[in-house]
Amino acid sequence: MATTNHNHLLRLVLSCRKIIAQVTNPRTESIVAMASSSEQEFAAQYRAKLNRFPRSHNFWDARVASRVGEKLGFRLKEMGISEVDIDTGEELLRPIHHRRMVIPLFDSVKRAGVSVAGAEKLEF
Repeated sequence: MATTNHNHLLRLVLSCRKIIAQVTNPRTESIVAMASSSEQEFAAQYRAKLNRFPRSHNFWDARVASRVGEKLGFRLKEMGISEVDIDTGEELLRPIHHRRMVIPLFDSVKRAGVSVAGAEKLEF
């Protein structure tokens, strides 16, 4: 695992319908903060993509990922968490089109004031 004993681990769960970012405590493996594209803020945009023709197979993009990262970053700052790690091995195994869409999420977390260790290895 790529974490140290004092840093929290940021994990992403991606599907064609939503993106979920969750931060876990390394000692207990419990989720301490979470943000998702299925939150109320994104409901209208999701419905619009669901009902359009021709149908899209992907319901989130880099802009949505960025907003999810921003929300997660603010929640982490409220909790007093200033640094998170990512599992770079797991992120590098993602298809390139997913990596391009989640890099704005990591950038938004950084802009909120939370350091993301390992994200610099994902840049193109």
